[in-house]
Amino acid sequence: MKDRLKVAVIGAGVIGRVHAENLAFKIPDAQAVMIADINESASRQVAEQCRIPQAVTDYREVLANPDVHAVAICSSSNTHAMIIEEAAVAGKHIFCEKPIDYSLQRIDRALQAVAKAGVKLQVGFNRRFDPSFRRVRQAVLDGQVGTPHLVHIISRDPEPPTPEYCKTSGGIFMDMTIHDFDMARYLVDSEVVEVYASGGVRIDPEIGKVGDLDTVLVVLKYADGTVATIENSEKAVYGYDQRVEVFGSKGAIRIDNHYPNAAVVSSAEAIWRDKPLYFFIERYMDSYVAEMRSFVDAVLHDKPIEVGGLDARVPVVMAMAARKSYDENRPVKLKEIG
Repeated sequence: MKDRLKVAVIGAGVIGRVHAENLAFKIPDAQAVMIADINESASRQVAEQCRIPQAVTDYREVLANPDVHAVAICSSSNTHAMIIEEAAVAGKHIFCEKPIDYSLQRIDRALQAVAKAGVKLQVGFNRRFDPSFRRVRQAVLDGQVGTPHLVHIISRDPEPPTPEYCKTSGGIFMDMTIHDFDMARYLVDSEVVEVYASGGVRIDPEIGKVGDLDTVLVVLKYADGTVATIENSEKAVYGYDQRVEVFGSKGAIRIDNHYPNAAVVSSAEAIWRDKPLYFFIERYMDSYVAEMRSFVDAVLHDKPIEVGGLDARVPVVMAMAARKSYDENRPVKLKEIG
């Protein structure tokens, strides 16, 4: 392999465009050489904007190209496991957006294909690469907060998804809370063993009609006794709300929202500031660059992947346990799921 990793992007939607732009303009060790999407207009548009030399409608053309070293799978979630298997057989290293699949059987089959082929697989839990979350993890690992007792994760979106999207998203636990499940594992050096979930439809009745929720509260129990709560809402009128606190025997560490500026306005009537950054693209842009840079570096220099197959599988188990807990109104142990 030469100095630069030649990467093809599969999927030209919002997240595919993000990764294509980062590969093309922000990661010197990588080169975006192809983009594939069943929507020909979308793939050509991204190719033109990102100066990608080849746009195709069939991802199999990407896998058949010997000049492609790695793929970034950004297509719809229901295609991830299938493409991972095919990419592994083709000998391509793989970056894949979350989740790998909604089925543990298909996830395990995909992971087996990766292991058999000896290629690298990284999953797109980008928040692990955010400096604020990394600082919290480091404080826990360094013992700055002592033994963790409580973890509180708040994640609220500024706008809910459409009911049509909810039909195929896997539901709020699989689509939204899955990032928080991963973060719960990342921040505490212990595995979650039990999940209890409550929630409802407080924002859009149409979301409830397709069998999903838009407001949830999840309680997690870890093997070491730590307790975590995850609070999700799909509509925060003031913007993208992303906060975390870890409280322990020696103290606590907390991170707040990110803002477009540091200005605070004070007057006789009130003290206020501008709203938080609006959504995930704005809030986590740097972490998207960092996660892809980490993947490229791991492939080029044969380093361990930072977010691997187990990290992809466990949050899906947690999401399944959360849905089962909500449906049955009881705590669910992860070992019940698999």
